Amino acid sequence: MANRVTVSICGEDYTFVADESASYMQKVGSYVNTKMEELLGSAKVGRTDAAVLTAANIADELFKEREAGEGLRRQLKQYLDEANRAKAEASELKREIFKLQNRK
Repeated sequence: MANRVTVSICGEDYTFVADESASYMQKVGSYVNTKMEELLGSAKVGRTDAAVLTAANIADELFKEREAGEGLRRQLKQYLDEANRAKAEASELKREIFKLQNRK
């Protein structure tokens, strides 16, 4: 069920409609507002340019986070593969020990 939330971004009210919770949508709106205000306060740009630059900056953050997440997934897969190899080696060594103990 879609939720409707009104958020304020740079003094303008926008109504978000989404399946996410109201608190989540408020958090998103607040983040965009903060980023927009940072740009408007530090650069001599109008609202439209600030909106485009904010979108580009947030997209940059998204792509970097995705890349970092993918790197973590690759590293985790490598660790799991190493753990599985170690587990298989440990099982093989246990079998060898068992065989050696039964020869006596």
